Order: sequence, then structure tokens, then C-alpha cells
Amino acid sequence: MNWWKKLKKNPLARLGAILLLVFYLAAIAAEFVAPYDAYVPQPNGALLPPTQIYWRNQTTGAFIGPHVYPTTQGAIDLETGDRELLVDFEQPSRLGLFVKGPAYKLFGFIPGDIHLFGTRGPAPLNLLGTDDQARDQFSRLVLGARISLFIGLVGISISFPLGTIVGGISGYFGGAIDSILMRLVEVLMTIPSIYLLVTLTLILPAGISSAERFILIVVITSFVSWSGLARVIRGQVLSIKEREFVQSAKAMGAKPLYIILRHVIPQTATYTIIAATLSIPGFIVAESVLSLIGLGIQQPDPSWGNMLSLSTNASILVLQPWLVWPPALLIILTVLAFNLLGDGLRDALDPRSVER
Repeated sequence: MNWWKKLKKNPLARLGAILLLVFYLAAIAAEFVAPYDAYVPQPNGALLPPTQIYWRNQTTGAFIGPHVYPTTQGAIDLETGDRELLVDFEQPSRLGLFVKGPAYKLFGFIPGDIHLFGTRGPAPLNLLGTDDQARDQFSRLVLGARISLFIGLVGISISFPLGTIVGGISGYFGGAIDSILMRLVEVLMTIPSIYLLVTLTLILPAGISSAERFILIVVITSFVSWSGLARVIRGQVLSIKEREFVQSAKAMGAKPLYIILRHVIPQTATYTIIAATLSIPGFIVAESVLSLIGLGIQQPDPSWGNMLSLSTNASILVLQPWLVWPPALLIILTVLAFNLLGDGLRDALDPRSVER
């Protein structure tokens, strides 16, 4: 367990792991963490900025703790383009933890109506404002994390076992099997991934949901993206198969498939774990890019990518920046966290580092 001790001593890897743990726990329990239903609009609440939190009653001046007031949009100033905010200071709503809110089913089957935080009163708390459909931006961001974060896990769960097995078989047997498999790998590596993604998106059936659509794209592209891993695993297996423990297994009559799965591939586990950790951000970015250009997750289903697609509208960037920077920041932090964790794993699991 020396590698685990080394990993814990790496402050950057620890920071990346903590960030990812928080993000994934929030995504798993999204209905509980989100204060409102991500699909239901609020009355007269379109394009509201982040809710201002007060500590003193704005009518009496008395200290009552953190609270908010009902806020709606007023008329637009034709000269400046600014929209007036109408705040009802007669109805303070206190903030609290574990408050009752819209009913939901956690994990799809556990009914509940308690949310991590919210207000005890008529005024909603929109931490990150609302979108053009008057839906709470924070709730959509949390729910959208499920697609954006778990896309990478789905992708590597398909591509990495396939690449490891093909690379192991190719490197162990060599000869004609190696030549055929490596020619297939080289053909797959020549396919530009972004063009393939766009083509697959355009030919998929129109009747499927956006989530099913993107999962199907990830599954298909995962069967292509294993080629680079297969080449690296092949090179490692070519050297591993000449070692004493593999030769001993052959002398004892072990079958080739048993030797590959039991002795050879486990020796490549270090590289596979590190490569998998560093590959997940690629799937997250792919989802973001496709949704950004309108070919991935479609409204009303939220994902960080399609929430970021509003950045193509210059007026949104100027007048409602709260709609753009939260998903952009989360994508950056997630990619950075995976890279920090991957670098920490590489340093901790590097055999040369262990020897030193």
C-alpha cells in the first residue's frame, strides 16, 4: 500500500480527488441537492440574476438571519436594455438546511420531498439565477452533472477492457494475429473522432431521447477509441511475455488465454488505471462540444454542454453572464481534477519511483 501513502501525500492529487468526490456525490443525489425541479419554471422568474441574500429585515431593520425576498422581472428600459427587478420586501423567506420542497424520487425509486437547502417561505432561492424558461440554474447544473460526469465512466468501461484485451492478445501471440489486429487498430486510429461523432449524431433515429442519443454515440465511439490503448498494451506485453513468471506458467502447461488474463494483463494495470483516469476528461469535453453545437443532449434535458451553448449569444454574455460561467467553470474544474488525480496516480504507481 505504499502507492496509497504516496498518493495521500500529494496535495494536488488529494485536491483533485476531493473535488471529484464532491461532484459525483452531488450528481448521484441530484434531486436531494437541487432545491427545485430542474424542468419546472418559476412564475414570472425568467432570466433572474442570482438571488441576493439579506441578513436584516429590509422593512424593519431587525436582524433575522439569512433570508431572501420574492423577486420578479419588471419592464425593460428601452434606452439601456436593462430590466427592472421587482422585490417584495414585505415577504421575507428564511434560508435553511433540509427543507421541504418539490417531491422527487431519489435514484428513481426512493420518494422524498426534503432538499439539502432552500427557503421556508414564498420566495425562491436561485443561487445561480434562472434561465430564459424561468428554471432554476443551480438545479439544472446539478442534474446536468449526471450526464456530463458519468459519460466518461461509460466510455472507459467499454473502450479500456476492449483495448487491453486486444492489445494483450496481439502482443502475446504475435505473427499473423498481431499483424491483422494492428492493421485494424491503425485503420481505426486514422478516423477523425470529431467528424465521426458529428456523422453518427446526424444518422441516429429522431425519435430517441437526447440522453439515449448521446449514450448511443458514446458506446459507438468507445468501440473506436480503444485503438491507441491497444497499441501501448501490445508493446508492454511484448516485453512481459519474455519474463520468468510467464515462461514458468507456459512450462507448467497453462493455456495462453489463462496466462494473458492471469499473468500478463495484470502487469499492465498500472498504465491502464492512469490512462483511464486521464481519458475521462476527453469524454466530458466531447459531450460539451457536441451539446455546445447542438448535436448532443437536447433541451429540456440539462447537461453542462447544452447549458454552455448559450455562450454563442453575445447578449447573454453581456447581460446574463450567470448563465454561462457556472457550467464553464465546472467543466474546467472537472478536467483539471482528473488530470491532477491522474498525475498523482502516475507518480505513486510508477515502478521506477517505487524502486527509488
